[in-house]
Amino acid sequence: MEGNYIDKTRVLDIKPLRTLRPIFPSGNQAPPFVCAPPFGPFPAGFSPFYPFGSSQVNEQTPDLSQAQHQPQLPPQGQHQPQNLSERSLATPSRPLRSSNGDIEPVESTLKRKTPKKRQLSTVNFESGISVAERDNGNRELVTSVLMRFDALRRRLAQLEDAEDAVNGIIKRPDLKAGSTCMSRGVRTNTKKRPGLVPGVEIGDIFFFRFEMCLVGLHSPSMAGIDYLVIKGGDAEEEEPIATSIVSSAYTENDRVNPDVLVYTGQGGHADKDKEASDQKLERGNLALEKSLHRNNAVRVIRGLNLKEATHRVKIYVYDGIYEIKEAWIEKGKSGHDTFKYKLVRAPNQPPGFATWTEIQSWKTGKSPRRGLILPDLTSGVESVAVSLVNEVDSENGPSYFTYSTTVKYSMSFQLTQPSSGCGCGNKCKPGNLECPCIRKNGGEFPYTGNDILVSRRPMVYECSPSCPCLTCKSKVTQMGVKLRLEVFKTVDRGWGLRSWDPIRAGAFICVYAGEARDKSKVQQTMANDDFTFDTTRVYTPFKWNYEAGLADEDASEEVSEEPQLPLPLIISAKNIGNVARFMNHSCSPNVFWQPVSYENNGQLYLHVAFFAISHIPPKTELTYDYGVSRPTGAQNGNPVYGKKRCFCGTQYCRGSFG
Repeated sequence: MEGNYIDKTRVLDIKPLRTLRPIFPSGNQAPPFVCAPPFGPFPAGFSPFYPFGSSQVNEQTPDLSQAQHQPQLPPQGQHQPQNLSERSLATPSRPLRSSNGDIEPVESTLKRKTPKKRQLSTVNFESGISVAERDNGNRELVTSVLMRFDALRRRLAQLEDAEDAVNGIIKRPDLKAGSTCMSRGVRTNTKKRPGLVPGVEIGDIFFFRFEMCLVGLHSPSMAGIDYLVIKGGDAEEEEPIATSIVSSAYTENDRVNPDVLVYTGQGGHADKDKEASDQKLERGNLALEKSLHRNNAVRVIRGLNLKEATHRVKIYVYDGIYEIKEAWIEKGKSGHDTFKYKLVRAPNQPPGFATWTEIQSWKTGKSPRRGLILPDLTSGVESVAVSLVNEVDSENGPSYFTYSTTVKYSMSFQLTQPSSGCGCGNKCKPGNLECPCIRKNGGEFPYTGNDILVSRRPMVYECSPSCPCLTCKSKVTQMGVKLRLEVFKTVDRGWGLRSWDPIRAGAFICVYAGEARDKSKVQQTMANDDFTFDTTRVYTPFKWNYEAGLADEDASEEVSEEPQLPLPLIISAKNIGNVARFMNHSCSPNVFWQPVSYENNGQLYLHVAFFAISHIPPKTELTYDYGVSRPTGAQNGNPVYGKKRCFCGTQYCRGSFG
């Protein structure tokens, strides 16, 4: 490159290293270096390395010799969550409770609950995924695989929190969970292909790279370019073509035109032992160059660094199909040659990365929020503002109500129970069975270190506000709303709720605030109340917790995921409520409710808390199952029908609710 002139032909003239013939030693020489896939099979004398050695089951690497025809792009439309009730995810966590619900006594000499060492299961684990489904997935299967991975990851994180951590050691439950799922066959779309991946939708988000590996979106756990070797040309020589790239760089051009990406090739970076060097036209770089000539589609995943309440997280956004338009060489910051590739997003695709850039512009004030009615409908009651937006019609907002963050109990509804708090000092420690906050949850924290719910339980017991813990991890629902939520007008279901922020599976969203009612006294008025949460309704069961077999734990220690409350709880948000009153019903929801209780000043406070079923991208409507009322005198097993017509439009719509 001289001056401002860039020679864009240099990439095309370089001979690929693939043309070199390998030279093998003769019989009396030492054997060549053995390179085995991370999950085996392994030659004699070789063994798997961390984190790929957590299972006895090895899986063959997929056949990469054939590329599939590029599928057609889907019509532009809204993402629809799928039914999550088909997959059984059992929880082995068992609370220390007797048959009548009381806490079982524990001997005073027992100071700590020592976590059990995970032993490899002696019984063959059945993934429930057939060979055909492992090669080619669908939306329901992709959702199930991601749920099973994250359920296991949360459990491993819980176990690691319970162990005495050694300073300086970085724990990676995502790697352990990913390698376990990979080796046990909890995966899909193992057959590599360019273009779209069955069951993975544009706009899907991932919090861990292993998630993309398990669903076949991007196979390398570290490399930014994934490629496939195919037959090409008249000589039938093999050559690589790119299937997907992960771009973690964010420039001003990405905000101005999010449909154009300038991607830097791989290699040439300095490390502890080597100096920076020119990038070479090999492996992923060669695959991108070949894809330019073949004009084949490349999947693009955008990596973003986001700041949460206490730490930064990496999010990966699947942005759809791109085409490589140009390739050239330019000098990098180190003064060495780097490959540059210009990719342009294919038209008529659902929004992906553009949604993120739009929201970022709203947050920074660089562009106004179209259709904004109120910047904060809570008037400062919530620590994070909740916008009110209407982009559909001229309605100025919902009917008037008083905003509250808690449940208001009447005098006749008070629940009294002595509250002793705990004497743990600075913080409650997992396994300390003398701590009443830990005992009630079976000796384990219900949340991971980053406030993620580990498992659904009949009841989650949080620490009392009177607990002296300064850094307590068991007061998640008492801390209020942390997400940037937005109440918006839907096309056919009134007002709805969504988030500007990505939501991780198991993350707390909000509680259902309002007035606690006695069902026997409000039975007649409930029919006209569209803002009532009734715990006595019949809810479609589903499994969300980790599988004992996948976690190498005893399935006999499972506890029910069905909510259990000491008495029926009816909450009306018609006159007093919070953002939860705007969440619409769906027969295939992305949010579930979990009963939570804590004690304060001699009272037991019951709450209905909402958590994310799976990862939820920004601007995706938040929905939960309203359930249906059981007719008077109905017996178990009789069909139950709702009173209101359902407009959720999902594949598994029941047709009614309420």
